[in-house]
Amino acid sequence: MSMEPDHGAISRAWSWRHAIAKSGLPATTRLVLHTLGLKMDATGGSCYPPISEIVELSGLDKKTVLKHLEIAEEKGWIEVSQHGFRGQKWKRNEYVARWPGRDLIGEAANTADEEGGGAVPPPSVAAKVVELVPEGGGFGSQKVVEQLHQDKNLPDNSPANSPSASAGEGGLNRVDRKKVEHAFTLWYATWNKGDVEFARNAWFALSQEDRAECIERTPNYLRWAKPSERMAAAVYLKNRHWRDMPELRPESERTVLHNAYSKAWSARRFFELAADPAEPPVPPTRFQMMELQKGGEAAEKVKRERRLAYGWPKVINMHRRAEMAEGVTVTPWLVKLSEGFVGVHRDSELAARWRRLHEQYGWPPLPERVEWLFFPPGEPEQAVADFREATTKERGNDDAA
Repeated sequence: MSMEPDHGAISRAWSWRHAIAKSGLPATTRLVLHTLGLKMDATGGSCYPPISEIVELSGLDKKTVLKHLEIAEEKGWIEVSQHGFRGQKWKRNEYVARWPGRDLIGEAANTADEEGGGAVPPPSVAAKVVELVPEGGGFGSQKVVEQLHQDKNLPDNSPANSPSASAGEGGLNRVDRKKVEHAFTLWYATWNKGDVEFARNAWFALSQEDRAECIERTPNYLRWAKPSERMAAAVYLKNRHWRDMPELRPESERTVLHNAYSKAWSARRFFELAADPAEPPVPPTRFQMMELQKGGEAAEKVKRERRLAYGWPKVINMHRRAEMAEGVTVTPWLVKLSEGFVGVHRDSELAARWRRLHEQYGWPPLPERVEWLFFPPGEPEQAVADFREATTKERGNDDAA
């Protein structure tokens, strides 16, 4: 027995596509949404296309697709959620068709009261929504079949499906609304990206607890996330993206960038040199194999060369970055230990003794391009021993971040 098609569902998907075509969205945003619609079912329900597939079908580049998906989400034409554990590469977005003002907003937050504060009107005065379906069941002209009120108890409009229902903000008095509005103004000044009215609606739709959590965690999120990845404020708020941020280390564990050849840079360098040399990641050349087979001094020379080139990759990388005036991150406790380091001129006898110690241990040679270098105080061998003891006492066997 065949199942009858759901004409109501088909009407909904058809209406969504035609509403997009008649919207004031940018042309590229409409193209991205129509492309996304190719992957949705007749109801406009969930689909999970990777960005690469939307890029292929639309003919747009990845950056453009991401930008206009964000615009569509901010303006309420799609709802985006993520599936998969946070931080996993296989995490994928779920897209669902939505109507602005009906499925996402629920309530307007920019209606001013007589004293100028923002207000959230009750659902009974929210805007009406008109559903369009094809006349006569075909794909010809449209007709209005029903005028839906926001407070009508239909699946798409029921309070249970509205963000404003879970927010519980409809009962805010004037003083509370002003406090919420003031908190939003201060928060948005730190974000300052995306449509402010959409962001305000999303802010009022949050619960009091969510707003407090957002205010507390946003500064850390802004420090953690790359500036290029900052989304529109409404998207950030609606999806509660501050929860995507991993737990930050305590202040004493956080790394700070320090200039090349500085005291902190030098302390990080000696810390890395305290580790055992790493095994070379590449096999010996044919000539080196011949020398190793000879044994004796020839074999030792090859081992020293390979240890010098590959034994301390972090230090070698530090040297390369320093030549391009790039610093390195150093934990606060290691910065504190570096405060006792002393400056040594590269042409001094003490600098010569440090070079000899580097040759003895097979460490990468000291930088030659800078006039002054920083070392732990004392004679080289004892200074290294004292520094290692200090780091062991401070951090045990933990690695530097």
